[in-house]
Amino acid sequence: MANDEKSTPASRLVRVIESPVFRIVVPLLIVAISVFVLHKLASEVHWSDVKAEIDASTWTTIAAAVMWTAVSFLGLSFYDILAVRSVAKERIPSWVAGLAGSSGSAVSNLLGFSYLTGTAVRYRAYASLGLDLGRVAGVIATSWVGLWMGLILLLGVFLTLHPANLSTVLPLDSTTEVILGTVLLIGLAALLLWLARGGRRFSFAGIEFDLPNGRLAGGLTIAGVVDLGGAALTLYVLMPPDLVQSFPYFFVVFVGAVALAMLSHAPGGLGVFEAAIIAGMGAAGRSDVLAALLLYRAIYTILPFLVAVTGLGIAWVATERGTVTKTATLVYDLTRPFVPFATAGIALLAGTILLISGNLPADTTRLGVLRDVVPLSFIEASHLVGSIVGLLLIVISRGLFRKLYRAWVIAMILMVVGFVVSLVKGLDWEEALGLLVTIGLLGLFRSAFYRVESASVFRLNGTWIVSLVTLVVAITWIGALSYSNVEYRDALWWDFAWHSDASRYLRASLVVAFLLAAISLDSVLSNRRTPKRGEPIPDVVRQLVAESEDTEANMALIGDKSFLISGDGKAFIAYADTGTSLITKGEPVGAEEQGRDLIWELRERADREGKRCAFYAVSPRYLPTYLDLGLSIMKIGEVARADLKGFTLNGSSKKGFRQSRNRAEREGYSFEVIPKEDLSRVLPELKAISDSWLASKQGEEKSFSLGGFEESYVSNFDHAVLRDPDGKIVAFANLFQGGNKHELSLDLMRYVPDGPGFAMDALFAEMMLWGAAQGFRWFSLGSSPFSGIDNRQLASFWNRVGGFVYEHGEHFYHFEGLRSFKEKFDPVWEPNYLASPGGLAVPRILYEVNVLVSGGIRGLVK
Repeated sequence: MANDEKSTPASRLVRVIESPVFRIVVPLLIVAISVFVLHKLASEVHWSDVKAEIDASTWTTIAAAVMWTAVSFLGLSFYDILAVRSVAKERIPSWVAGLAGSSGSAVSNLLGFSYLTGTAVRYRAYASLGLDLGRVAGVIATSWVGLWMGLILLLGVFLTLHPANLSTVLPLDSTTEVILGTVLLIGLAALLLWLARGGRRFSFAGIEFDLPNGRLAGGLTIAGVVDLGGAALTLYVLMPPDLVQSFPYFFVVFVGAVALAMLSHAPGGLGVFEAAIIAGMGAAGRSDVLAALLLYRAIYTILPFLVAVTGLGIAWVATERGTVTKTATLVYDLTRPFVPFATAGIALLAGTILLISGNLPADTTRLGVLRDVVPLSFIEASHLVGSIVGLLLIVISRGLFRKLYRAWVIAMILMVVGFVVSLVKGLDWEEALGLLVTIGLLGLFRSAFYRVESASVFRLNGTWIVSLVTLVVAITWIGALSYSNVEYRDALWWDFAWHSDASRYLRASLVVAFLLAAISLDSVLSNRRTPKRGEPIPDVVRQLVAESEDTEANMALIGDKSFLISGDGKAFIAYADTGTSLITKGEPVGAEEQGRDLIWELRERADREGKRCAFYAVSPRYLPTYLDLGLSIMKIGEVARADLKGFTLNGSSKKGFRQSRNRAEREGYSFEVIPKEDLSRVLPELKAISDSWLASKQGEEKSFSLGGFEESYVSNFDHAVLRDPDGKIVAFANLFQGGNKHELSLDLMRYVPDGPGFAMDALFAEMMLWGAAQGFRWFSLGSSPFSGIDNRQLASFWNRVGGFVYEHGEHFYHFEGLRSFKEKFDPVWEPNYLASPGGLAVPRILYEVNVLVSGGIRGLVK
C-alpha cells in the first residue's frame, strides 16, 4: 500500500499503458473507429467499380510500384547492414544482416508485428546466430535510430521548403513550418556531429552498446530516407494523379497512417491504414483510391512475403540435405528463426484469401458451367465451408508459429479442403492454384514441426484475439462494400439461388462471427496454464536420493515434481511443469554420464512440447552440458558448506551459539535425534509447533525448493528436536543426510513462537556438533541468494540486475544478513547457477520459480 501511495503519476501512467486491458481495448477501439470511418467514406463505392479500376491499371504503373517496393526493401536491408557494422561487425556478415532485415520485414509486414522493421523476427534471427541480449538490442535499436533520422530529415526538408498544400494536413502557418523544419534539420546535424566525434555509448536498464559513428549514422539516415521514401512512393504512383499532386502532403498522411496501423495490432494494419489514407487525402467515395490501396497491399505486402517465403523454403530444403559447410550452417541458422513467422504468414494469407473470396460475388460465367454439373446445395455448402476453413486457417497460424505438429497436420487438411471448395463453389481456379502453392510451401517446412502440446491448437492469447478480430472485421467490411447496392431484407437470409451471392455472404459472415466468438471465449476462459501436479515418487528415486552425497537431492521427495529416470536406473532428474516451462530443482542425481543424457532428454521433451527448459539452483558440475544446450548461465547466489572435521563452537564468531547451547543445558533443555521409524509418535506435536510457527509468520507453506510440513514428506527423515525440562518439544528440524556421510543439512526448522529465544541457536549448534560426532564431512548451510555476484559495468545484464537486487533489496529480504550469519562458520562458498534460455526469458523463468515456491508475488511477500 505504501508503494502505491509513493508512486508518481508517470509510473501510474506506465502501469496503465502496460496493462492487458489497455493493450487490448486501445487497438480494438482504433479498429472500430477506423472501420466505421472507412465504411462512411466508401459507402458510395461499388465493388464492380473497384474491380474495373484495378483492371484498368497500366503495366507501367505496376512496374513503377514494384520498383519502389524494391527500393524500400533495399533501405530496410541497409538498416541491419549498418547496425551490425556498428554493434556486431565481427559476428554477423553484412549479407546475412541484409537478408535478416529485408526478409524479416517482408514476413512481419503480413503478420502485423512491427510494420516497418520486423523487430520480433530479427530479434530471433540475431539471437540464434549467437548475439547476446545486449548486442541484439543494439542492432535493433540502431536500425530504429536510422528510421527516425530518415523521418526527421524528410520532414525537416518538407517543412523548411514549405511546399504547397502541406498546411492542409499540418495546421501551421508558413513561418512556423519553416522554423520547425529548420530546428529539425539543425538537431539532426548536431546529432551527426556529436556522433562523428566517436566513442559514444548508449546505456539503458543495464544494456549497453556503442552508438554508430558519424559516417555510419549518416548511412543510417540515408537508409531511412530510402526506406520511407520507397514505401510512400509505392502507393504514390498507384494513386490517382489528380489526388496526389503534392508528394510532401501525401508523405505526411502516409506516415500518420502507418503509425495508426502499428497501434492497431491488425495484420498489416488492414482497414486502419486504408481508412487513414482515405480520410487524410479527402478521397471519400472514390473507387480508384480503393483500387490503388488494394494494389498497394498486393505489391508492398503480399509480393515481398511470397518472395521471402519462397527463398526461405529453398534455403531450408538446401540446408536440410545435410551438406555441412560454414555457409550452409550460417544459412540454416539464419532461416530457422523465420520459419515460425513464415508458416504463420502462409496460413494467414491462405485463410484471408478464402474469407475474402467468400465475401465477393462469384463469376457468373463460371457458375453457369457448374450449374450443369453440381447441385445448388453443393454450391451453398462449399461457400460456407470455404469461409469456415478460412477462419480456422487464420486461427491455426498461431500453432504453426509455435511449431506444433498437430497445427501443421490440421493446416494441411484445411488447405486441401479449401482447394476443393474453391473449385466447387465457383471454379475459382486462381484461388485453388494459390492454395496448391501454399500446400507446397508448407510442405517444404515439414521437418520444422515436431512439437507436441496437450492444449488445443485453436486457443489464442490476447494479442492474437485482437489481431484476428481486427482482420475478420476488415474482411467482413469488404463484403459489405461489395453488396452495398443490395437492399437488405429478412428474406435474404433464406434466399438459396444460383445468383444469391449476397445471401451466401450474410450466412457465411454470421457463421464466421459465431465461430470466432466461440474460439475467443474458449481461449479467454481456458488459456491459463496451471502447474501440473507431481508424480508418485518411484522406489528407484528414493534409493538414489539415499545414496546421493548431495543433500539437495532430498528436495525430490517433496511430492510436487515429475521425474525422468535413466533406462538403467542409475540416475534421475526431478522437475516441475509450470504449463509453459519445465524447470528442475537442482541437477541430475546419480551417475554423471546418465545425468548428462537426462539433461538432454529433458531439453528435448520441453522443445517437443513447445515449452521452455531451465535448470534452477545448479552447481558448476554440468555447466558445459548446459552451454551445449544453447542455454544462458546466470549466477543466482552461492551455497555455503561448513567443514565438520574437528568442528567446535570455539571462537568469537560462534560465541552466540556457544552461549545459547550452554544456557539450554543449564536450564534443563535436552537435544535428541528421533529416527524416522519412531517419528509417528511425535508427529502430532511437531504439527502443532509447525502450525503455530507458520501462523506467527503470517505466511504459507512453500514448495519446490523448500519443503512444507506434510506428513508424507517429513516422514522420510530423522528429526532433531530440543525438549524443555518437562519433555515437551520446543523446536525441531528435519535432517538431510547425504550418502557415505558426506554431507548433513536440514530443510524445515521450526519452533514454538512463545518459547525461549535461545532455542533455535541452541538446536542449530547441537545439530552441527551431532553431525561432527557422527562423522559427517560437511554441513550445508544452504544458499545465499544473489550473493557473490559482481555488479560491474562490463558484467552481463542479468548479473548486474542480480547484483543490484543484492545491494539494494535489503528492505524486502535480508540478503547481506543471511550471508553474514553463514560467514560465522567459515564456510566454503560454491556458486549457484540458473541455466535457462537467455534474453527476456530469464525474468519469466525466475517468476515461474517464484510461483512454484511461493505461489506468486503475494506468497513471496508473505
